[in-house]
Amino acid sequence: MIVSINRQNPQMRLIRKAVDILRQGGIIVYPTDTFYGLGCDLFNKRGIERIYDIKRRSRKQPFSFICADLKEISRYARVSDYAYKTMRRLLPGPYTFILEASRLVPKIILPKRLTTGIRVPDDAICLALVRELGQPIISTSVSDERGEILNSPQEIDKKFRHCVDLVIDGGMLVSEPSSVISLVDDRVEVIRTGKGDVSAFLQ
Repeated sequence: MIVSINRQNPQMRLIRKAVDILRQGGIIVYPTDTFYGLGCDLFNKRGIERIYDIKRRSRKQPFSFICADLKEISRYARVSDYAYKTMRRLLPGPYTFILEASRLVPKIILPKRLTTGIRVPDDAICLALVRELGQPIISTSVSDERGEILNSPQEIDKKFRHCVDLVIDGGMLVSEPSSVISLVDDRVEVIRTGKGDVSAFLQ
C-alpha cells in the first residue's frame, strides 16, 4: 500500500493511519531529510527482526532510531550538558548522534554495544509520525540488492510491497546520508561526513 503525504503540511488523518500500522507491529517506508527510511516501532521486536531480514543485515549491526526532540533523546541516551548544547544547535537536521544508550533502548538493536545512534530529522512527516506514536521509530535506509539507496517511492513500492505494510510517498528525494557524530564522553568524533555540515568539529 502506498499513500501520498504532503511533506510541508502532513495530513494527520494519513499520519494516524501510518501510526496505527506501527502500533500493530507493522513496517513502513517513510521520507526523511536524507533518504527514505525503513522503520517500525522501536519496541516491536518482531518488526525489528523483519527489518534485519529485509536488509539482509547481520544481527551484530545496530540500527539507529528517530526521536521527536531533545527531551525524548534524553530518555534513551545519556546526554551531558555539552552534548545537549551541541545537539540543540544542530537538530532537527541531517545528523546521527552516537551517545551512550540508556536502559530503555532494546537489546536487540544494541548487540554488545553500550552506544546508540539517534536522529531528529528536519522533516515534517518524520516528526509527525514519532510524535503521534509517542515513542521512537527505527531508521535505516531503503536500498536495493546492490546496496544502492532508492529515492523513488514508486520504485520502492514496486520492490518492497511484498514485505512492508505501507510506503509513504513524500516525493522524489535527493538521497544523501546523515553526518554521524559521536559525543560519547564529550569527545567529539566525526564518524561519517554526510549531508550535515561538520566543519565546526574539524577545526
